[in-house]
Amino acid sequence: MKRALLVGIDQYDNFTPLSGCVNDVTALHPLLARNEDDSPNLDCRLATAPQTGQPVRRDSLLGMLDDLLAPGSDFALFYFAGHGMPQNGDVALVTSDGTTVTPGIRFIEVLDRIVHSDVKETVVVLDCCFSGGATTIAALGNGQAVLPKGTTVLTASRGDQYSLETADGRGQFSTYFEGALDGGAADVLGKVNISGLYAYLAESFGAWEQRPTLKANIDRLHNIRDCAPRVPLKVLRKITQWFPSPDYHLPLDPSYEPTEQPANAENEAVFSGLQKYRACRLIEPVGEDHLYYAALKSAGCILTPLGKHYWQLVKAGRV
Repeated sequence: MKRALLVGIDQYDNFTPLSGCVNDVTALHPLLARNEDDSPNLDCRLATAPQTGQPVRRDSLLGMLDDLLAPGSDFALFYFAGHGMPQNGDVALVTSDGTTVTPGIRFIEVLDRIVHSDVKETVVVLDCCFSGGATTIAALGNGQAVLPKGTTVLTASRGDQYSLETADGRGQFSTYFEGALDGGAADVLGKVNISGLYAYLAESFGAWEQRPTLKANIDRLHNIRDCAPRVPLKVLRKITQWFPSPDYHLPLDPSYEPTEQPANAENEAVFSGLQKYRACRLIEPVGEDHLYYAALKSAGCILTPLGKHYWQLVKAGRV
């Protein structure tokens, strides 16, 4: 079982209201609840506080966190969009009833619940100002992060940075996060994991902008969402058939190209698969820039380092 708690707070009693946090949760919810093929993914609960409507208070949010991390699930994701406030080396997730003395929930309180939870894998995504301060121990004075086993924390900014909203009422981080979940961060197999998400997000921000952070204590990468494989798995599994060894030079000739006569259906089917490999940088033509000319000129193609990686996965029966 996989659960997710998605929190977006625009309404504040004692802090400036926000305008994009509820929109962020609304946009991310369908992507987290369903995989690209519409199969069920995370069982999501939403807690939103628009500027006019029901607030999300501290006690209520603590109760929802307890439910998220209660027994019965092996994976939990907590997403928070709202104000963040630095507090003695930690960061507080500000709730609607927060004050300058008690802004909301300090991240150490979240970590304490994770430590005492039976959930094996927990992912926390914080889209708030100063979110990079999460997980640090202020007493060490060096920003060192300490995380329970199986925990990953992805933040929108460093501990000394603001997280910005866009002009059209969205968080900048969550806008990129949405694109990453929607296939932008998917690998060749269509898997979106936390490593791919961070790589996508890190490239999305420039040197003068907020800087996402990733902190993890994990020994495996849990898939956050499944998208359509960039190469159909049936085709990808043929890689060890077409390339008997990782260093094999696959010879081509004009019979592989569909425009050439006489037609050769078997070679054309192989060439169609090779084109999919090429689109994912699994192969490269030898001596030519394009696979088309490698066939016309009876050259060939070889596996790239990435292609050799997937060759090994297929060979080991992991695809």
